[in-house]
Amino acid sequence: MNKAELVNRIAENVGITKKVAEEVIVAYTTIVTDTLKAGGEVTIAGFGAFSAKQRAGRIGVNPQNPSEKIQIPPVVVPKFKAGKSLKDSLKGKR
Repeated sequence: MNKAELVNRIAENVGITKKVAEEVIVAYTTIVTDTLKAGGEVTIAGFGAFSAKQRAGRIGVNPQNPSEKIQIPPVVVPKFKAGKSLKDSLKGKR
C-alpha cells in the first residue's frame, strides 16, 4: 500500500475528504519524525512503538576495492517495535 492508497482508505473509513486525510497523514509523519529527532518515542497502544536508536560505528569494506577498509561512522536509525495486538493479529493470518 502506498500513500495515495492509504489516503483513500482513511477517507473512506472515517468519512472525510481525501485532502483532509492526506493532511492528517502528513501531520502524523511530521509529528513522529520531529519527536524521534528530539530523542523521544511515539507509542500507539496495541499497535507498536517508534523510537530512534544509535547504531555503532564499524569497519567496513569498500565494495569497489575489497582490499580497502573504510570506517563507517555511527548513525541514528529509526526503529519500530510491534505491539501485542498487532503481533497477535498477524499470527492468526498464517
